[in-house]
Amino acid sequence: MKKTALIAASLAMLAVPAFAEDAKTTGTAPAEAKFSTVSKDEMFSSKLKGLNVYNQKDESVGEIADLAIKNHQVDALILSVGGFLGMGEHYVAVSPSSVNVRYDSKNNKWLASMNTTKEALKAAPEFKYPK
Repeated sequence: MKKTALIAASLAMLAVPAFAEDAKTTGTAPAEAKFSTVSKDEMFSSKLKGLNVYNQKDESVGEIADLAIKNHQVDALILSVGGFLGMGEHYVAVSPSSVNVRYDSKNNKWLASMNTTKEALKAAPEFKYPK
C-alpha cells in the first residue's frame, strides 16, 4: 500500500511541470504590433493634463484635468473650474474643438485658450466621473 501511494505521489510530482507548461501556452497571440513615428511637435497627454486654459482677455478660466477618449479619439477635455487647493472644484466636459492648444516655440511651452469666461464654465453642466 505504501509503495502504491509513493508511486502515485511521484507521478503527481512529475505531472506538475506539464500542467504549468500548459498554463503558459494557453490563449491566442496578440495581433502583430504596428508602430508609429512620433515627431517632437506632437502633443502628449502628459503635457496637456494640468495645462491652464486662458480666455481672450488672458484670464485663467480653468485647468485641463483629464481627457475623455471615445472610438480612439479625444471626445472631451475635462476642465477643472474654480475651487481653491482642491476645495470646491467644478468639472466640465468641453469639446476639444472649443479649446485652442498650441505650442509656443519662442517660450518653449504649450498654451491653451478658449473663448469663454470662468463664470460661463462654472454655470455649465457639471461633469461627474462615472462610478
